[in-house]
Amino acid sequence: MKQLEALAREAQSFSTPHAEATPAMAEQPVRWLGKQATPQADLLTADETEVARVMQICNACRYCEGFCAVFPAMTRRLEFGKADLNYLANLCHNCGACLHACQYAPPHEFAVNVPQSMARVRMQTYTDYAWPAALGTLYKRNGLALSLATAGGLALFLVLAVLMAGGLFHEPMAGNFYAVFPHNTLALMFGVVFGFSMLALGVGVTRFWRNVSPGAASGAAVAEAAHDALRLRYLDGGHGKGCNNADDAFTLWRRRFHHFTFYGFMLCFAATCVATLYHYLLGQQAPYPLLSVPVLLGTAGDIGLLIGPAGLLWLNFKRHPQQGDAAQKPMDRGFIMLLFLTSATGLALLAGRDGGAMALLLAIHLGVVMALFLTLPYGKFAHGIYRSAALLKWSIEKRQPNKLQLGSD
Repeated sequence: MKQLEALAREAQSFSTPHAEATPAMAEQPVRWLGKQATPQADLLTADETEVARVMQICNACRYCEGFCAVFPAMTRRLEFGKADLNYLANLCHNCGACLHACQYAPPHEFAVNVPQSMARVRMQTYTDYAWPAALGTLYKRNGLALSLATAGGLALFLVLAVLMAGGLFHEPMAGNFYAVFPHNTLALMFGVVFGFSMLALGVGVTRFWRNVSPGAASGAAVAEAAHDALRLRYLDGGHGKGCNNADDAFTLWRRRFHHFTFYGFMLCFAATCVATLYHYLLGQQAPYPLLSVPVLLGTAGDIGLLIGPAGLLWLNFKRHPQQGDAAQKPMDRGFIMLLFLTSATGLALLAGRDGGAMALLLAIHLGVVMALFLTLPYGKFAHGIYRSAALLKWSIEKRQPNKLQLGSD
């Protein structure tokens, strides 16, 4: 134990959480690596330096090695560069198990807090790899306000467009949305927004992937990473009992609410895809009957997107401050609120599609959906993309020889 504490104190001496930032800790921009480039020893930010300090202490302890993928991945390294820290931070699922098990957690003088320090670096990666960078910084600082303002502004614009075209209230149109907004107009408008979001996310994750230098992916590695991501394997706390949220008690609700949210979103996406096939391949135009496949998929997805985000928002308010980064809460809550409002307005539109306020409900719903698409690359949605990339890197890495042989895989 004395030897362990000596190693931990040596790691702590490199940087302490309360020390003033040195020039080496000043924030530096990420250097994007080309295909033939080699990683550079970039200067670390203060948050990255703190994660490096924490990982050096954890590497001397190894008590949490079986909790999640972060700790066996950690044992393959003696030093932690910027790319390593970004990778490990996104591999962390913030379950909180290591914080509650750690003998060096606050109020110990080492102040080891893996979930909080990882969360801060994770948020930094969303900004560092964002494209265009200015939008990532803006959303980071004003996530909740920007989300609601964007949704409100777009909804108001569409409401005014409906008002100028003929009025917000009308004779029932039997759910014919295209009588309000022509199909080609909607397809162009949302196609451009969705295409931009996918481009921005693609550029960001490509930059991240090149910098972490994962190596070649085998079919087995891809299958394992997909399995772990879809099951949210590492939200079980490493023992199957779940996360620690407000106290030492384990709960699986965070994992369950994530599943409601993710699969609700995917069902809504599937409904859109099926409706597109109906329109272009079968020549069947909306509105579709209540028992049709697109409507059933969309309804099930909307219900999931009511339950999941509501539960996640509840847990977000209850969670202990040491379990994450307080600066992320506006970003987290902004994304959660947009998901919730998307499903709530969608169900309201379904319920009122045969009434005289259908145009008003449609304009509000479309405004919220467009705001969700616009903010996808810069908010909490990005964590799913980067975390999946980190899981794939871990699946690749664990199949490679461990030259250090300092811990089990």
